[in-house]
Amino acid sequence: MNLKQAKHVELHAVTDGSQTVEELSEILLLIQRDVDFIHIREKNKQPKKIVQLIQALVDSGVPREKLVVNDRVDIALLLGLHNVHLPSAGIPVERLKEKFPELKAGVSVHTLEDALQAEQKGADYVMFGHIFTTRSKPGLSPRGLDALRAVAHTVKRPVVAIGGIHPHNAKDVVEAGAAGIAVMSALFSAENPQKAARSFHFVHKGGGHGTRPV
Repeated sequence: MNLKQAKHVELHAVTDGSQTVEELSEILLLIQRDVDFIHIREKNKQPKKIVQLIQALVDSGVPREKLVVNDRVDIALLLGLHNVHLPSAGIPVERLKEKFPELKAGVSVHTLEDALQAEQKGADYVMFGHIFTTRSKPGLSPRGLDALRAVAHTVKRPVVAIGGIHPHNAKDVVEAGAAGIAVMSALFSAENPQKAARSFHFVHKGGGHGTRPV
């Protein structure tokens, strides 16, 4: 596969809940020009803290269309954001699309069957993983590249791969058919998050189209 001629593979930065609002805001402002989407995935933060974080990012010039709110549809609606991501056990995507058709929604999936079902019910893209061993899923076997390939070549919606993806294995993920790569620890546990984000550029800067949920 010639990556120079490849489609644009989008880079999704997914927060991991390990920083304070202030720390996270600082990191996201540093990397926001080097990623396509920023997923606010802060399960352990109070809603007001998540609102504070997102508002600070918007006020600092981060484009609203670059922000994706994980699970908290209420916060997305409150702040006028149009991108949401639903966990596998989250609210049904079909109900969300019925009530709020203007929202663009991705769904986390872990099997080909899950991905096909999410597509049928109206998901704009699916996030499949975890692809490789990752600290966020201790003791769980990774899905692997073959499973990713099966999903990417079966579902018609864009597939974003997640789980243990680093610059050294990102090319394999792209070659398996992923339209986007989602990164957590490789960015948010890095000594230099901006340098880490830029280390993925050889993969995700190309022509054509990726997930484009906006």
